[in-house]
Amino acid sequence: MGGALLIAAQSGRALAQAARRAGLRPCVADLFGDEDTRTLAAASRVMPGWFGRGMVAGAVLDALEALASEAGETIGVVLGSGFEDDPALVAEIGRRHRLVGASAEAVAALKDPFAFAHLCARLGVPHPPVAAGPVDDPSRWLSKAVGGSGGGHVGPATGPLPEPGHYLQARVSGRPYALNVLAGRDGVQVLAVTAQWCAPSPSHPFRYGGALAYAAAEPHPLPASLIADVAAAAERIAGATGLRGLASADFLCDGAAWWLTEINPRPGATLDVLDRRPVPLLAAHVEACLSAGPPMHPGAPPVDAAASAICYARIDHAPVPAVAWPEHIRDRPAAGSTVRRDAPLCTVFATGADGRSARAALDARTGRLRMALNENTKDEEARV
Repeated sequence: MGGALLIAAQSGRALAQAARRAGLRPCVADLFGDEDTRTLAAASRVMPGWFGRGMVAGAVLDALEALASEAGETIGVVLGSGFEDDPALVAEIGRRHRLVGASAEAVAALKDPFAFAHLCARLGVPHPPVAAGPVDDPSRWLSKAVGGSGGGHVGPATGPLPEPGHYLQARVSGRPYALNVLAGRDGVQVLAVTAQWCAPSPSHPFRYGGALAYAAAEPHPLPASLIADVAAAAERIAGATGLRGLASADFLCDGAAWWLTEINPRPGATLDVLDRRPVPLLAAHVEACLSAGPPMHPGAPPVDAAASAICYARIDHAPVPAVAWPEHIRDRPAAGSTVRRDAPLCTVFATGADGRSARAALDARTGRLRMALNENTKDEEARV
């Protein structure tokens, strides 16, 4: 494919890695400037901001302008996580650069919780009720930040009214999954249904932990008919909002019933476990967003299973020691940098013949990493 691609995200490493696999030159602006991100990027900038709390608009725009000037002619800009709460910023980026992904209008339609709930009701998609309050029994509700990402913004409702910038969503039962899709002008292609789990902390009980993509020949834990229903719902929503490119539909399922909780209109945290097909997924994403024709098919899924997880620091690393990071450790903090307790330390990746063995390998690798970094405390991360 060739060419320079601007990337802006809270963490840009996975997108930079996917861009390199697609034959592109990534120019990355993110909050971390991890060791492997800087290695992958043709140019990079570290922006101010707070993981899980949105982006600083002026810093994003300045960083992208600087990268565009350094890169010369670019294909456009791909946005990762961190922009869901600010469609106006997405629109401004789109005025200055070509967006390769969801439009500002699509982001607004999908990430405004009340507009999204209304859309789901109109399209017949099961979705937990939402409220601005007051509610009679707060224990039956969760508090979520408008446009939040990563699960760290989710917690039990503490009163009948949400805090400013938050809303209430009714609690529903079920395990978390994500339907990962490639959306084009003529519909969506389902890439995988990944299982997800939380890595709870005392202040962030629903913090995102990791994701598992099952092996191609492995029986999926969810019925095929249920997956087809979720896929049909995602297709209706994509058609109604004009969603393009890689995206994911998060849902909860108790084995029989399911509830769509949100649509992430961007390449997501599952990129590491999914981008292992013959056609690079970011090449397919660019084609789906910029071409007038149907998106290219990424090819057959990999035979084996894959899992990745965010490893959150259990102690302060101030500074991070010099470490010979193994290949399966990604988002590697630079030696001498500071990573505070409960902040993302790195990402761990593993494969296996099936989902169970991939998750076991992932846990073993995470355990060895924690021992090497003297984080020998009890593992509290929830299992799939």
